[in-house]
Amino acid sequence: MSGLRQNRSLWETVIPRGLRMSFWSDERRHSQSRSIGRRPIDLETGFDQHVLACVLSRALEEAEAGEATATEATGLSRAELQGVLTRNFPAIAVNAFALEEVTDREPDMEEELLRGLLFAHARPGDPVSARFAKIIARRALCNNHLWQDLGLFNRAALSRLLATHFPMLAAGNTKNMKWKKYFYRKLCEAEGFSLCAAPSCRECNEFDSCFGPEEGESLHARTKNGLALD
Repeated sequence: MSGLRQNRSLWETVIPRGLRMSFWSDERRHSQSRSIGRRPIDLETGFDQHVLACVLSRALEEAEAGEATATEATGLSRAELQGVLTRNFPAIAVNAFALEEVTDREPDMEEELLRGLLFAHARPGDPVSARFAKIIARRALCNNHLWQDLGLFNRAALSRLLATHFPMLAAGNTKNMKWKKYFYRKLCEAEGFSLCAAPSCRECNEFDSCFGPEEGESLHARTKNGLALD
């Protein structure tokens, strides 16, 4: 059995020993803390680690399927990815990601624009926020809902991630637009033009494309169930 298959899901291997069983109770505590305007630092760290586990699980699945290398899947350099593994998931062998065989892929123009948008709104001086900017920009180029391509279980987790690390950007999405649509709208606004010809959202025939519910099954669940990914 390959190292990738043995380590197929960080959520199913590392997380059960540290975060998995406590994550949902952490979510309840997060809701309570949010209601009184506090966010415990240990809870925030635990959530960040949960997100990283989800992202890296998707990276392993894509690498195993021959769709992307670990660096291509995450948007992180080989050195950055090794640092993430060493700091956050020491129980997972670094060689499971075959880092010695991968190279760093330079972002294309579209990804650079997305990175720039996220960097501009990241928490100042926070390397964790900067790392998530790279990850989100890369995963935003995939074809599913962004929360799915990050390996998260629902849109609420993505909204929480953005509100935590890109608070001003997240706060601007007052109409609950789909996050990828919102990112591209912000990029258009920064350049002084709009790709949308509709006079207003309410008069647009494709309203649901921007504002409809982002429902669906977690890609981890689809993979586990042996279903083809969209």
